[in-house]
Amino acid sequence: MTQGMIEVTKAAPIWGTGRRKSAVARVRLLPGEGKIAINDREVDAYFPEEKDRRSVLSPLVATGALKSFTILVNVSGGGLSGQADAVKLGIARALKQADASFEKALRDGSFMTRDPRMKERKKYGQKGARKRFQFSKR
Repeated sequence: MTQGMIEVTKAAPIWGTGRRKSAVARVRLLPGEGKIAINDREVDAYFPEEKDRRSVLSPLVATGALKSFTILVNVSGGGLSGQADAVKLGIARALKQADASFEKALRDGSFMTRDPRMKERKKYGQKGARKRFQFSKR
């Protein structure tokens, strides 16, 4: 075992959590041959858009670990694009934990940065986050 690498076994998988908007992804990394299951479905079946599939696979392509791990993902909340970005962050965090030498490639590809943009909360007494009732002078 090399320095900075954690032993990944079926009994002790590596976990990574990713979030984007209101989507939360829990990623489990196991030794394997490159199979990815999202909510018990294949990536192609779960994400119909090509950009979302590329987004999910991008940390694996950047590190060259596409065929090294089996990845099991549970994702909930938000829409499909938010879920894809949450899965991408979760995979990147789990890969960094699995092998510390991946960190430079993941940081250079900006896979380790969480997107902080969230929906603004609705304010009490008003119709929405920014919408106000019409002002009447008289």
